[in-house]
Amino acid sequence: MSKARHYYGFDIGGTKIELACYDDELRLVRQWRIPTPTRDLGQFQDAVVSLVHQADAHVGGQGHIGIGLPGIADPVTGCHLSANVPALTNQNLSALLIERLQRPIAIGNDCQCFALSEANGGAAAEAPTMFGLILGTGMGGGYCVGQRLIRGSNGILGDVGHVPVPAVTLERYRLPVLDCPCGLRGCIERYASGSGISAIHAHFTGQQLDAVQIVGLARDGDTAARYSLDVHVAVLAHGIATLVLHLDPHAIVLGGGLSKLDELYTRLPPLIATHLFAGPRPPPILRPLFGDASGTRGAAILAQQSHRG
Repeated sequence: MSKARHYYGFDIGGTKIELACYDDELRLVRQWRIPTPTRDLGQFQDAVVSLVHQADAHVGGQGHIGIGLPGIADPVTGCHLSANVPALTNQNLSALLIERLQRPIAIGNDCQCFALSEANGGAAAEAPTMFGLILGTGMGGGYCVGQRLIRGSNGILGDVGHVPVPAVTLERYRLPVLDCPCGLRGCIERYASGSGISAIHAHFTGQQLDAVQIVGLARDGDTAARYSLDVHVAVLAHGIATLVLHLDPHAIVLGGGLSKLDELYTRLPPLIATHLFAGPRPPPILRPLFGDASGTRGAAILAQQSHRG
């Protein structure tokens, strides 16, 4: 049996389960990817257990396991609420897998795992505090202090996508109050995420285009697309300013599909500043260092920190 320590980071979504094995220095050893069984709990557990056994066989020992997945978990019961993987809803995944695998399991939100990765050797490695903000189909994040996650009483610290956009902002840009799948209305992720760009453009033009198409049109000089993008960035800047006033992070690292937009890194800081009172400065808005790999890497760090205490 190998005496070297290994950490398995799971990045679980609605389409794929990815497992990456890292050594104690967080160097990638090997990774596996399979489709996610989203509706059958037994098949989902079998898939995860099978990947763990494959990783164990590869390293010649038992690795420490961290899992990042969408949704939230009740900190008291451990039960999940997950729209992307319905089989996990109202299930205590940690308890189920501990019973099957006979070892500790560290579980975190996928957005929190992204933040943890970028706080440890990533874009915000030198920052005493940081916020990792994912802008993809939805919007969420994680807050790290001293390279460790701060999750809050309900484990939802960083779930900024469900903060409502102020009525004055909606009125200023003549935006409708949009329903959110979370059950609330006017949540910022309905406007500031990738799907939010599409919703804004559809509202103004009636065109059903995705964010990539809208950004491409805007760069080509299309007036309507440029206006939709302007409104999106303005709403996002207001949301980040609120985040700064609440948490005052030393750095913000962007993740998700929109993190690839050069425009965000130049346009956001001055716009954020307009929503702050005199004195405070916006933190630097940084590109992710690990990008898509931050999901598995952050989960592995979660396992590493849980193991070390």
